[in-house]
Amino acid sequence: MDSRIENPAAVITKSASQQSYYTVRFLADRDRVDDAYRAYGYFRWVDDILDSDSDTTPDQRLGFLARQKDLLERCYRGEPPREAGPEERMLVEMVRHDREAASGLQAYLRNMMRVMEFDAGRRGTLISHAELNEYTHWLAVAVTEALHYFIGHDKYAPRGETRYLAVSAAHIAHMLRDTYDDVRAGYFNIPREVLEAHRISPADIDSAGYRAWTMSRVRLARSYFRSARAQIRQVESLRCRLAGFAYTARFEWMLDTIEREGYILRPSYDERKGLGAGVKMIRRALSNLIGWRGENPSASPAASHQRGNA
Repeated sequence: MDSRIENPAAVITKSASQQSYYTVRFLADRDRVDDAYRAYGYFRWVDDILDSDSDTTPDQRLGFLARQKDLLERCYRGEPPREAGPEERMLVEMVRHDREAASGLQAYLRNMMRVMEFDAGRRGTLISHAELNEYTHWLAVAVTEALHYFIGHDKYAPRGETRYLAVSAAHIAHMLRDTYDDVRAGYFNIPREVLEAHRISPADIDSAGYRAWTMSRVRLARSYFRSARAQIRQVESLRCRLAGFAYTARFEWMLDTIEREGYILRPSYDERKGLGAGVKMIRRALSNLIGWRGENPSASPAASHQRGNA
């Protein structure tokens, strides 16, 4: 039987994200496919536990996260516990296979753990603009470094802050897309400074102030994507370039939709899973890969990107 099917992390990945599943299956380096599934599957499991309301209390969820953080540190010290559960074994196996100092995998694991901790702590509370920037940066570093670790890891890819702009932009689009679901769950993706300036609450999604915030985020994400395209085209691995452009196309479609609808968010965007949206995403990814949409990154506000302005 195909080892990818036997790997329970692959089953978790396929169930949660078809795009992630097939990206790993067809584009990841052959010797890193199983760990790529583990990387996605492990944090999908952690996130599901932290989001659970029915079976756990807030204190239990925080205790669970503390255990995962301790497990990560013990694994990198070469002291993995024998009593790790089946899902935790995904983390143990990933670290066991990591033989690179300061590897992209380690950056992924540590930054994703920060993302999980931040989400667990912010539930039901307002966050500042600075905290939102930090949150996006952690996620951007995690996803970007994982991409380069698992796909074309031995090929050249440029460094610098521009390296993280594509995922930063995608995260902005993702938070806008999930605004209604997140508010219902107690996660507020708009900073308290904006709420105070417009005298609105996180639930006032249809207000003029929230719409102005949405417009500013869409434009920021657009500028990040413009600068990121030039950086992705410099990546030596064709498979990695394709994965990067496929990833960004998915969220650029979201920005197109929000922009077209006058920056008024809605509870769901189910059409993104349809054939028409899929064709548009594929076409955009391929056009970016080939370079049909040439742009001058120096014209973008993100060309002089500073982390504090994320």
